[in-house]
Amino acid sequence: MPVNPRIAVVQHSDRVPLDLLASRLRGAEVVTVRPGRGDDIPDPHDLDGTIVLGGSTHAYDDEGWPWLPEVREHLRAAVAAELPTLGICLGAQLLAVALGGEVKRSAPAGPERGLVELRMRPGAETDPLLGDVVNRLGRDVLVPSSHEDAIAVLPEDATWLASSRQYPFQAFRVGTAWGLQFHPEAGEETLVGWQAEHAGEAAAAELRTQYRAHADRLGRLADLVGHAFLDVVGARVAG
Repeated sequence: MPVNPRIAVVQHSDRVPLDLLASRLRGAEVVTVRPGRGDDIPDPHDLDGTIVLGGSTHAYDDEGWPWLPEVREHLRAAVAAELPTLGICLGAQLLAVALGGEVKRSAPAGPERGLVELRMRPGAETDPLLGDVVNRLGRDVLVPSSHEDAIAVLPEDATWLASSRQYPFQAFRVGTAWGLQFHPEAGEETLVGWQAEHAGEAAAAELRTQYRAHADRLGRLADLVGHAFLDVVGARVAG
């Protein structure tokens, strides 16, 4: 990996931080951008990678969150520039929409919150981002999740990588850009806080117990995704 590759992290909300992935990106110059506070999103050509995090709105909420068109344009430009890109939850939905896919608001299968089992699809074992997840954790992987909107149509040239029982499009890739509907970055306090906000304290306490029972594997998931993304960044810069 190059010395201090520059990675922009677009953060929409203080409640949805980089969290566990922050320590997995050590060695990179991580520039946190908060467009809701007026921060400018860097030009993709000035970056070695970009990550767009989640948030509590929907991918089409240009009136409520007026910086979203700029984020979608950033994602389109990043894909065109073959910049390593990671969209998480809302970030994945924005990536899908930016590239011609569709997102369903308040999707009919209902909210998907807590710890969810994903099934990695055939071919995911060779994917640069998720291959090590399959090879180290297996094809069925427990992941943190918190969303009620869902990707309904993938971009035309996307590779479909993972699904859950509730929603099919949990991970996809277009070039060197990945969309993850789940939250590999969400640590215990972050995920439990979201659960308390949406489902109440009793549900949050139950989720805390579940999280602690699987903390080692959830930490390993963050390790594998973070380190793989850094490897993709390093390969691009070295090449």
